[in-house]
Amino acid sequence: MTVAVSTATVPPASVPSGTVTARRTSARRRRTGLAAWGFALPFSVLFAVFMLLPVVSSLYMAFTDMRGADLRTPWAVNFVGLDNFVAVLADPKFQQAAGNTLYFVGVAMPLTLAIALLLAVLLNSGLVWFRSVFRVGFYAPVVTSIVAVAVVWRFLLQPDFGLVNSALGVVGIDGPRWLTDAAWAMPSLIVMATWRNVGYSMVILLAGLQGIPRDVYEASAIDGAGAVRQFRSITVPLLRPTLLFCAVITGIGYLQFFEEPFVMTQGGPLGATNSVAYEIFNQFGFGNYGLSAAMSYVLFVAIVILSYLQFRLLRTEK
Repeated sequence: MTVAVSTATVPPASVPSGTVTARRTSARRRRTGLAAWGFALPFSVLFAVFMLLPVVSSLYMAFTDMRGADLRTPWAVNFVGLDNFVAVLADPKFQQAAGNTLYFVGVAMPLTLAIALLLAVLLNSGLVWFRSVFRVGFYAPVVTSIVAVAVVWRFLLQPDFGLVNSALGVVGIDGPRWLTDAAWAMPSLIVMATWRNVGYSMVILLAGLQGIPRDVYEASAIDGAGAVRQFRSITVPLLRPTLLFCAVITGIGYLQFFEEPFVMTQGGPLGATNSVAYEIFNQFGFGNYGLSAAMSYVLFVAIVILSYLQFRLLRTEK
């Protein structure tokens, strides 16, 4: 007896659904990535041309003897290694400028942060009426052109007809020559820079103070803590991240201070207000591109060191 065996047709092997999904996801990611790079392309081109290329060029110049006459043949200059950095560190004018910059930062930065913190605490305490008006008033110099501010302060500090010496003359005090006396020129710039920049740190610190829960102060008051103890044990520790931000931003800005001596004193008298940034500007104007580039990288290292020290000092303890 013959048994008929039916052979069913075996369906072809189908592609797993997981593979199809992975391919679609990969294609979607590629399209998203291309679209993102398309949107970022204008910024990327501008950043490469106006930021990355100058940084690389200045690094190249710092190790060469490039001068103004070498602009037509920038690749024909001589490689001098670390000679520019050695010359910069041994230059008496740069040493004076570095000392002036450290003096400016060492006095102006703590003064700015201290006054900003005091004003922020007063505005946050509710003891000051019209707090919004005071916020705007203290912040207005920040958004004002530094050149305009410097010009106004230069007229205020004029020794003969300036408003400051005129006010001192009313009470019988003979005011000094603020911007032409080597002993008073840098303190005058410090006062002006502090007045202009205190509003920025004040607003940031005020925002930090308003982020501290009131329950913490109320609980400490119940335990008998006074205002001074609350400030030391609650306000300052909880405000460390905000203080760190303000200190880093202020320190970076003050290490690069340039407009103040450029507009008000031209680095004088006798180099008493010459800063590192102003000396870089002068050397670049003289055509010493290699030296000016080396000075700029010395300033960059100083900014990194100062920021590192501030992070070590004000970092939040774990």
